[in-house]
Amino acid sequence: MKDFKRYLVTAALPYANGPVHIGHMAGVYIPADIYVRYQRAQKRDIKFVCASDEHGVPITIRAMKEGVTPQQIVDKYHAIIKESFDQMAISFDIYSRTSNKIHHETSAAFFKKMYDDGLFEEKETEQYYDEKAKTFLADRYITGTCPVCGNPSAYGDQCERCGSTLSPEQLINPRSTLSDAVPLKKKTKHWYFPLQNYETWLRQWILEDHKE
Repeated sequence: MKDFKRYLVTAALPYANGPVHIGHMAGVYIPADIYVRYQRAQKRDIKFVCASDEHGVPITIRAMKEGVTPQQIVDKYHAIIKESFDQMAISFDIYSRTSNKIHHETSAAFFKKMYDDGLFEEKETEQYYDEKAKTFLADRYITGTCPVCGNPSAYGDQCERCGSTLSPEQLINPRSTLSDAVPLKKKTKHWYFPLQNYETWLRQWILEDHKE
């Protein structure tokens, strides 16, 4: 086993649009905590870092449903999530929030460096948009009639009745789950990081150079 000088451990950042449950704890945070506690017992230099993820459409949608602002939603659920971790004695060295200034500054610095270096693939695509709610829609937030079994409440990614994998284009009479409006396609720009271009050295770095 290689003797690494320092260890940095994180776990999936919980989305601040709802509480964490026992499945999250058992599947993600307790195993990571056990590993971290073991390394500490071996006197190794290790840091366990995590945070509430406070960005994204699901938070906006939760705010709409509860009739409050997105900020009120993330403040509410960050406090609930952090309390749950404290009650379970998950031993984070740092538990923060992605809305903190340091996160914005660090993320922006990473993005700008990669953008300036020409590492992104920039593409303009069409995505479904709810004109009434003024937001782009993930497939899950579009419902309609399943073309396979006729289920009138099929989602834009899957029919829960027959199990068919779907796309919003296949739904009959698609509607937004946010406002019941008919979703329209709208152009939007995305920046993609072509991870496949770095597969060779990533495999070497992860599987060989840092194998325990």
